[in-house]
Amino acid sequence: MLDIWSWICELPNLLSQWTESDASLVFELASSGPSHGDSATRSIQLRAERSSGSNIDTLVTFSVCLHGFQNLSKKTLWVSDTCSLSSDKPFLPLLLQLLQEIISRSPTAHDSTCPRSQLKALKPDPVSWVMDSHSPESFSTFFDLVFITRLFWLCACDAPSEVGSLYFKSLLAPNLDGLMSKHAPALRTFLMTVGVDAELCFMRTLGYMLAKWCMLRQVGVGLQTLTALTAPSQQNLGFSYANEACGFWVLKGYAPVLGMRTTRSVNVQTTQFPIMETTKDSVLKYALAHQQLEAVLQVEYSVEFYDGYIQVTARVDNLRFHVASLGFNKNNDVDYAEERYFPSRIRVWVGPEVGANYVHGLSLGRSTDNGEKEVKMQKIMKSSFGKSKNSRVKATMRLSTRTRKKNWRWDQDAEGNAAVFDAVLCDNVTGHEVATSNPSIGGRSENNNGLRRRYEGANRAFTKAGSLVLGGDEYGDGVGWRLSREMEGSVLKWRIGGKVWLSYWPNEVDTSYCETRCVEWCDEVDLPLILGKISI
Repeated sequence: MLDIWSWICELPNLLSQWTESDASLVFELASSGPSHGDSATRSIQLRAERSSGSNIDTLVTFSVCLHGFQNLSKKTLWVSDTCSLSSDKPFLPLLLQLLQEIISRSPTAHDSTCPRSQLKALKPDPVSWVMDSHSPESFSTFFDLVFITRLFWLCACDAPSEVGSLYFKSLLAPNLDGLMSKHAPALRTFLMTVGVDAELCFMRTLGYMLAKWCMLRQVGVGLQTLTALTAPSQQNLGFSYANEACGFWVLKGYAPVLGMRTTRSVNVQTTQFPIMETTKDSVLKYALAHQQLEAVLQVEYSVEFYDGYIQVTARVDNLRFHVASLGFNKNNDVDYAEERYFPSRIRVWVGPEVGANYVHGLSLGRSTDNGEKEVKMQKIMKSSFGKSKNSRVKATMRLSTRTRKKNWRWDQDAEGNAAVFDAVLCDNVTGHEVATSNPSIGGRSENNNGLRRRYEGANRAFTKAGSLVLGGDEYGDGVGWRLSREMEGSVLKWRIGGKVWLSYWPNEVDTSYCETRCVEWCDEVDLPLILGKISI
């Protein structure tokens, strides 16, 4: 693991050794041995250079430099603003600069209403609070993530390809698991305090970087060592965090599509990026690879105190799922803009921590759906009597059946003391569950499946932007727990989690490519049982 922050924090202690004749200290970020025809060792370095300020102040400037690359004996990629070692937080300007540059260079989502150009500069107070509220070890992990993310643009976009190869192979890949650990409290605090607009920009930059890493890992050209990183922990790249505030439990999750586990595919080999493939399918997969799931699971809860027990009630307030297409093209110049993954199944659970013995009962608020079917029967009898030699009798019976169908089927269930909310998308033509089936392949016929042109028309299951919103009007049935009155005055740990399946079926293009992926998140939130702090 990198530990750039510890090295930076040691700089003020080296002032006595840091003479003007030795005005630069070097931290090696990544290096590789000599290549064929070149005996030089190639490396990416972080340099700290001392510059003279006033008599009582010492200024330090950081720079990222390349060393030993062919035709680049030494090149400076980036230079920081000066940092004053005599200030209370000498390296706060460095962190603010890195974060601001990451946010200002974030990819744009198609049809975004929050352009990054309208974001104001980050305020130092929230970032300073993140530095003060976490241990040096925890904050060091966050700083490494920020620095590696900033290096992505420098090495992968502003430098020769061999620099980008070294970055992905020797810098990003070995540190990816630790940087994206779900136990990253400093990153969680930063996202909670920086504001949702800056949060989206930061996480979309992170998602874009992870998408590029996943694509290179699948291709394996010059990055064969990356293909070994296929452990289960690497199958769900992304980040999630949960918090409790104002009567809400909120879980937010971000996952690049290629970082999600594949659960169903027409052909497993088609999920890769093979060399021999039609141009149309290659462009389609390239566009789909730059998509990221952004989810918000928001559950409203309330607490009521009775003689002998405490009643905790929860209901779904908002479940919001957006699949953002990350890129840098203008909205009217995006290839396959209408081809995107879509949520096909959602499973949300909430309840006490595992093993809790203070819950005396769980009550669900919805029965298992009892399908409604209307049957109409019509009988017609015709007869003829009279002067005709042969009497005639004609009988006709007509039977018609009408079934009401919805795109989504909602269910409630229980697993131990946890309440489970389950939503499944069904093809309204075939009735099959989308997450566990494949579309009928047969050209452009509109009757093959009910999800062609799924972002058009009055009966579409998604918004025009491809998002899905499930609110209290659709599923406001609550669930309840009865707790022992002895728990009054305590703050319990409650768990909230979600599992989301994303599917891709052709929308407007004619292709046989389709698949389903899934990601799972789980976290803990607080349940305060303090009478004076809860509205009842």
